[in-house]
Amino acid sequence: MRGADPAVVRDALSTADPLPGTAGFAGELDGRLVRDVLGRQPIFFDTFSPDSDRPAWSYDPEDLIEPTLLPAGHTLRLDGDDSETDTVGDAPLDRTESVWTLPDRDPGEYDESVARVEAAVLESVREVDAERLAVAFSGGIDSALVASGVPDAPCYVVGFPGCHDIAAAEAAADAMGRELRVVELTHEALERAVPEVVHATGRRNPMDVNIVLPLYLLAEAVAADGYDRLAVGQGADELFGGYAKVAEAADDPRVEAETVRGATHEMIGTLAEQLPRDVLALRHAGVEPVAPLLHDRVVDAALDLPGEALVSDGTRKVALRAAGEGVVPESVAGADKKAVQYGSYVSRELDRLARQAGFKRRMENHVGQYIESLL
Repeated sequence: MRGADPAVVRDALSTADPLPGTAGFAGELDGRLVRDVLGRQPIFFDTFSPDSDRPAWSYDPEDLIEPTLLPAGHTLRLDGDDSETDTVGDAPLDRTESVWTLPDRDPGEYDESVARVEAAVLESVREVDAERLAVAFSGGIDSALVASGVPDAPCYVVGFPGCHDIAAAEAAADAMGRELRVVELTHEALERAVPEVVHATGRRNPMDVNIVLPLYLLAEAVAADGYDRLAVGQGADELFGGYAKVAEAADDPRVEAETVRGATHEMIGTLAEQLPRDVLALRHAGVEPVAPLLHDRVVDAALDLPGEALVSDGTRKVALRAAGEGVVPESVAGADKKAVQYGSYVSRELDRLARQAGFKRRMENHVGQYIESLL
């Protein structure tokens, strides 16, 4: 079992508690595979097992012939007769079961809810073990809070020279008195890494590749410096209303919900799809991700936030910024943050490489065609 004591998971199964106080888990328990409600630990199975009727499984899809990701919040029974049963993907219906879903609560009172978030966030970032740990640092409130909990860990930022993330990280590190190591990217590094991230994640669409590339190249540098764990701010945008489409939910067609709170819960639901991509890429680069903002206590507190504690007067992540007051400098707590693929210029430069290789913007999915040409 990865991520939690088996006794805790066993109790969570018996009580159907989706948030039993862990940072995510997956593994085999009492003849079943289990995966936590947010899918923070990916686990794969393969019903084709030449030496056994029992499905093979692994944390690494490369170990399996036809790997299938176990859905978040599900269990898969490993033993049993599968004759004359329907299937979901490769998994027989009588073997799979949805056991955990996130609670759908009424919003809490503003001050109390924000205070709960502050307590949960600070406890989670401060309990991180700093041994052989580095911090992925972009200069925004997410990574600054994570860094605040491990004051002796080095901070790393990745990007092309002159990019937003490097400038923001340098300013934030200076304000916080932190050591910052800059991983400067090149076109050659992107071209080399594209096939590697596709191989590691199994994904080749431009959006996924653009998101993973800077994380992967930063993690390589971290591993080369002798660190094997990387603290990241994953989950902050989803939990705390960090997306423009959430702030503008009433008018933005990219979300189905019409309220900030509804759109935030919609974004939380996307984590199960995103996290395996990032976890697999970081592990392939040689580091284990540590995501304190995705601890159950933080998720539990975030679910109670009213809409105005998520977005207010155009300011996003209101409650998370409040948690940073007095912990990180005001200039950092209020700083704007760009998505990593844009803030690092990776998306811009991958597009440039595609056009230089003859894949013009007038062509359908020109960056996707370029990615395919590198594989």
